[in-house]
Amino acid sequence: MILGCAPLSAETPVQTDPTLGIPLPQQPELRLTDVAQPAAPQAEAEATQAQTAQEPEIVTGTVSAGNRLRDPAKLDATAPLEAEEEPVTLDIPEIEMPAPDPALTPAAKTAPEPAEPPATQPQGPLRSVELLVPLPEMPKLVITVPPGLEFAGAVAEQLQDAVALQRLPERERNEIIAAYQANENKPFWIDGKGWNEAGKRIVAQLGRAGEDGLRPGDYPLPAFEASDKARLAEADIRLSALAVLYARDARGGRIDPRRLSKLITPTLYLPSATEVLSELAGARDAGAVLAAYNPPHEGYRRLKAKLAEMREHLDDTPLVRIPAGPPLKLGMRDERVPLVRARLGLGPSQEPVFDRSTSLALADFQKRAGLPANGILSERTLAALGKPASARGEEDIAAQMERWRWLPPDLGTDHIMVNVPEMRVRVVRSGKVVHEARTIIGKPESATPIFSHKMDHVVVNPSWYVPPSILKKEFLPGLAADPNYAAKRGYVVTRTKSGGISVRQPPGERNALGWIKFMFPNEHAVYLHDTPNRRLFTGERRALSHGCVRVENPFALADQVLGPEWTHERLKRLIGSGERRINLPQPLSIHLVYNTIVVGADGHVSRFDDVYGFHRLVRQALEQRG
Repeated sequence: MILGCAPLSAETPVQTDPTLGIPLPQQPELRLTDVAQPAAPQAEAEATQAQTAQEPEIVTGTVSAGNRLRDPAKLDATAPLEAEEEPVTLDIPEIEMPAPDPALTPAAKTAPEPAEPPATQPQGPLRSVELLVPLPEMPKLVITVPPGLEFAGAVAEQLQDAVALQRLPERERNEIIAAYQANENKPFWIDGKGWNEAGKRIVAQLGRAGEDGLRPGDYPLPAFEASDKARLAEADIRLSALAVLYARDARGGRIDPRRLSKLITPTLYLPSATEVLSELAGARDAGAVLAAYNPPHEGYRRLKAKLAEMREHLDDTPLVRIPAGPPLKLGMRDERVPLVRARLGLGPSQEPVFDRSTSLALADFQKRAGLPANGILSERTLAALGKPASARGEEDIAAQMERWRWLPPDLGTDHIMVNVPEMRVRVVRSGKVVHEARTIIGKPESATPIFSHKMDHVVVNPSWYVPPSILKKEFLPGLAADPNYAAKRGYVVTRTKSGGISVRQPPGERNALGWIKFMFPNEHAVYLHDTPNRRLFTGERRALSHGCVRVENPFALADQVLGPEWTHERLKRLIGSGERRINLPQPLSIHLVYNTIVVGADGHVSRFDDVYGFHRLVRQALEQRG
């Protein structure tokens, strides 16, 4: 049947498109795709007769809408084609395309991607179609992960435990946690390999803590492996906590001075964790910023230099172990006396007698050690003798540096400084001392307090109101024995609204405050003032007052604080004319300090008696905390 139909394929001539010059497809229902070549005319006739004999019903023609066949003989070539009423799907074979023009073929050929997928997949083998214009290159998409984000999970897990330093308050711990959370839990001081530049500088400054009299052991650096993200995250958090602790210690947070004595009441300027981390994270040199939390004052810097100098020169005094025993006083005999003399650098003596030379040498040692300089070999003195002089000196310097941390970072361009152990007052303007004078300070049982404040006015011809401590100890017992006790001494007694009494000494030559007092209202009710007993300034030991500071030549001090408007002569004309208040042109900072060790500009060290034992208390507190 198939062979009989083969001649039919030759009856339809091959038509060519006049525009493109390519052959048009044959009618699918009349084309046999399995015949390789057309048959000869005679063979076609024979095949047609054979096919007609077998299939007499075959009809030739064209296909129209509705699958109707039209006879080609009846078609009018000039008549217009009728529009088809509905589409007809035909099995059209692939069209063999002519070879492309080499002149229009691009050097780089790119297979295009169809804009829209075809409705139906073509039958037969797929052929590649070459484009004449290449597609543009698409830009590369680069996704960058924010630095440190890969540690966020580990940081979040380690936060609570890593900030738990023993001496770090709860508030600071919470602020550190909040700082990390605000930073999306990204680290501050590490990168993928370890400490970043800021972290390295902070680590270096913590390692130099001993230069400022602090203990490096208080800031143990965490160990980690660069490949361990959890340990890296923990190290970053711990370094933040250590930096905050260091900053607070540098500002005086190691010990609470108010716990040492109710008379030591400075205002500490301790930074918050938020402040410290904000300044360090945005600093060009985080180490320098951390170091700047130490006192910036010249007196402190000189002590720091002296501490470094002491550590360079080891003590060459041979240590002698002195056995424990009863206290040794002047004139006592004891087998330990030769050992004591050897420890103090004295020569041997013929008899083991604690003589005057031994007692004086021991008193000098006690003074330098911050102990009561009584020349008695007590238990505390014996313990101090058991330490090398260099170690003991370092402890003294560190304790004195600690007291500088109690002062405000800014003392004021113009200020007054009263060094209680030295018993001197100084007026400083623009960093230079413009006036200084001797003072009388409180007795050990009524010590002068240590604090900072603002002087705001001066009173000429002041009245003195007897403070409660003196009233309780002296006046009440005297009034109980003699109702005229106060009047005989020139005091005025008045009843208060609460039912108590007030005792006032009116202005005058005998007034305990003298002719002038310098006021800076404070919780201790102390101030600077004149005194009628000016001869007391000539003595070496001047711890004689009830707590206030008496000033030698107070009108010269008034010249410095009141300005040129109130001259020395003008103030003296007010004496005896009644109480008069004069306000300062502007409040002046005043600092009552306790400096037992002072280093001069030439490096010379001056030591002053620890009259109230405050130096010893600070040193012991630092030793116990360590």
